[in-house]
Amino acid sequence: MADPHTGLNLGHAAALLLAGVVAVPIFRKLGLGSVLGYLAAGLAIGPFGLAIIGEPQTILHVAEFGVVIFLFIIGLEMRPRRLWNLRREIFGLGAAQVAVCGLLLTLTAMAFGVAAPIAFIGAMGFVLSSTAVIMQMVEERGELSSPSGQRAVSILLLEDLAIVPLLALVAVLASVTGVSHETAPPLWRTIVLALAAVAGVLVAGRWLVNPMFRFLARNGGREVMTAAALLVVAGSAWAMQMGGLSMAMGAFLAGVLLSDSTFRHQLEADVEPFRAILLGLFFLSVGMSLDMAVVIADWRFVIGGVIAFMIVKAIGIYVIARLFKASNREAIERAALFAQGGEFAFVLYAAALTAGLFDARTGAALTAIVILSMALTPLTTLLLRFLPEERDVSLDHVDGVEPPPDGLKGRVLIIGFGRFAQVVSQPLLARDVDVSIIENDVEMIQAASQFGFKVYYGDGTRLDTLRASGAERAEAVLVCVDKPEAADRIVELVKEDFPHTRLFVRAFDRGHSIRLIQAGVDYQVRETFESALRFGQTVLTELGLDEEEAAQAIAEVRRRDEARLDLQLTGGLQAGRQLMRGNMVTPQPAPYVTPRREGRLLNEEEVEAAET
Repeated sequence: MADPHTGLNLGHAAALLLAGVVAVPIFRKLGLGSVLGYLAAGLAIGPFGLAIIGEPQTILHVAEFGVVIFLFIIGLEMRPRRLWNLRREIFGLGAAQVAVCGLLLTLTAMAFGVAAPIAFIGAMGFVLSSTAVIMQMVEERGELSSPSGQRAVSILLLEDLAIVPLLALVAVLASVTGVSHETAPPLWRTIVLALAAVAGVLVAGRWLVNPMFRFLARNGGREVMTAAALLVVAGSAWAMQMGGLSMAMGAFLAGVLLSDSTFRHQLEADVEPFRAILLGLFFLSVGMSLDMAVVIADWRFVIGGVIAFMIVKAIGIYVIARLFKASNREAIERAALFAQGGEFAFVLYAAALTAGLFDARTGAALTAIVILSMALTPLTTLLLRFLPEERDVSLDHVDGVEPPPDGLKGRVLIIGFGRFAQVVSQPLLARDVDVSIIENDVEMIQAASQFGFKVYYGDGTRLDTLRASGAERAEAVLVCVDKPEAADRIVELVKEDFPHTRLFVRAFDRGHSIRLIQAGVDYQVRETFESALRFGQTVLTELGLDEEEAAQAIAEVRRRDEARLDLQLTGGLQAGRQLMRGNMVTPQPAPYVTPRREGRLLNEEEVEAAET
């Protein structure tokens, strides 16, 4: 039965899910990314496509909660100390990009004959890049923890903060131009409400949330903990909205305050399924909101606006990036990634429409420009594949992180410094073996420095990094990265360019072990194999077997595993299955027809052989 207020029913929900399930895998297979898949699917089923759903704004209001949850999860990863380390990027790089691009876009719109107040609001809305699109793409590319990823996060945070003064400026411009409604609140009240909302979220996050979760952990069920996690997200977002601020900013602030909480991982696990579904629904609704009638009627303005705004903004971003000492490749990547408008533009344009600065047609045209630019972003980033490989990564303003100096001379080079490598390093350091370490996760490098480790920033899948890190002079290279593809690439480079260096590699699974053996590494071990054997041996002794019996059982498992691996090297992964013990009874083969007489041997020699 349809909802009388929204006109949505179960069939519409099925259509939304079907559109995402069909479009996203296709677009990901084509290398276009999930975001563009959702946008295309939304356009197809929206009022300007097949018209299966006629009211995308209703869905958009619900789906915005996906962006809110997304920012909350990002906040959980951003501990206060880490956020403090990014202060220069947030208020330096981010503020410079917003100010310069806002000025350039305002002048561009005025050059097209748009009135100054409308040009300014339209330009500043386009300056606010899509947090959802950019974070999704950075996360899919695995660059969230890299220096360039950290700078992208910093810029997005500043842009989220910028929505606050921009909403206030809408009210000021409406008052100055004489179109302000009498019911609009005065500026001082907006500022007071905003400060009160921030203070409320800070107080609740500091003194109320942790005690609440401790109480619920003792007295509530799993579903109550999930509901409490959603309450934290929704409550902080609602408080910020009541104060005239961004809902996403409130959720992010709540996440930061809870990032050091003992319930951090539980919170993230509870809200993650809602984030994934609602964020996809958000992109679907954005695609449905593209008013093709406006695009067709004002196609010169819309198409020209998309092209002009994206080019001018990209130029501004590139210039600012280079002024802040970013490499050429990083500046180009940032320009391609941030050249579009974002979801906060819808909020700003809606406020301008309500205040009387925009008419309906202007608001629809500017909204169409933003949506089209969001749809083009995955396509523009595809062009980055044709850029030459960058040789240097900018680490300016990243505290405690530096690239390996040329001529690094460790007897052993460790690539990747996660939990596995941290344990591996201990016996080497205990015998004063000279160890050099590189890692491409900034947060891991900074955390390791607190425990007395000097870890250099470096991507081991690049030959120039391996040379600078001393791989050619090292006696052994220990590949301890947690991604099999990266380990395979490092092994390939070392075997080709440093053939006399011994390779010790952490394998992910049996298939990875086989690839490493075939590549000719000196030693490989599956990351969980030895610990699992030790675990099993302890279980046997606790169940009553003596130490010798338990050791014999483990030795037998090890022998059978080695034999199975030998068979798999020649016969593939399915070979040697008979050497694996299972907990199911193996059925004995039986004939289709049971013989009436028992079998008998034909001569005395066969009888003697059978008895023997």
